[in-house]
Amino acid sequence: MDREMTTGQQVNGEPYMLPRLPGQQLRLTNLDKVFWPEGLTKFDLVEYYVDMAPGILPYLRERPLVLKRYPDGITGEAFYQKECPAYAPEWVATLPVYHTDSDKTINYVLCNNEATLAWLANQGYIEVHAWLSRAGRLEYPDIVVMDLDPADGTTLVDVLEIALLVNRALKELHLTGYPKNSGARGLHIFIPLYPRWTFREVTAAMGYLAHLIVQVYPRKATTEHLIHRRRGKVYLDYLQNVQGRSMTFPYSLRPLPGAPVSAPLTWEEVAAKKIYPGDFNIIRRRLEEWGDLYRELLECPNDLTPLLELAI
Repeated sequence: MDREMTTGQQVNGEPYMLPRLPGQQLRLTNLDKVFWPEGLTKFDLVEYYVDMAPGILPYLRERPLVLKRYPDGITGEAFYQKECPAYAPEWVATLPVYHTDSDKTINYVLCNNEATLAWLANQGYIEVHAWLSRAGRLEYPDIVVMDLDPADGTTLVDVLEIALLVNRALKELHLTGYPKNSGARGLHIFIPLYPRWTFREVTAAMGYLAHLIVQVYPRKATTEHLIHRRRGKVYLDYLQNVQGRSMTFPYSLRPLPGAPVSAPLTWEEVAAKKIYPGDFNIIRRRLEEWGDLYRELLECPNDLTPLLELAI
């Protein structure tokens, strides 16, 4: 981002006009407000997302966002906000989506440029949650996810072992999955798709895969929906692929101590089983050194047919 906005600048709660956003006037306020107990401020939040915009925006473009606002940082009250606020600048793109279950139309924010990303951060939106489909083909996801959620009594090693089993199964089905740290104790595996299958179909396919893993490793894997029955196991949450649900996307900050990031990983890192969430916070240097480990996800969609034929 423009170096006029540096960490050492004296903001003292005064409005700051963010440079380098041609055509969009964005007024940043309360930049010295502490957002993480370690002392990271709203300034750090905005700076992170503007710096990381080139890496984040390709994944978010044209996807409806589900927003959770933390106006007073992670220790304050937080609330979800699917509808784009009425006070949003006119240059913030939105997408109206009609929901039959509630008989309502929600105007979702589309984060298609750096200015919108900076505006979201200035509003206190720490996490970036997006749909798995894009505008124009909302019923056909171009990403499917296996969300590995550790229950009480499990360790990070358990999660990584299950992830390796999922990867082995994907390879046998000629599918490529891309792992990332959830930013907490879990792990996500993103699988890019051609947007030609419905959410119902991809949920069925991922459900089949999840149950297959449970059959192979029932001692540590589960698809049990009731939380109290998951103890000691890793929950394979394939239901994250239902239409209208959202996932934490690559490079999103998380509202947890230390400002962890949901960071793309290599399968070699997963196999080494030495991944710690605290190692992935404000990860600009990792991106500079390693490059974007998820870039192929945008370029190499999978054919879900082999898995879907087994599932249906």
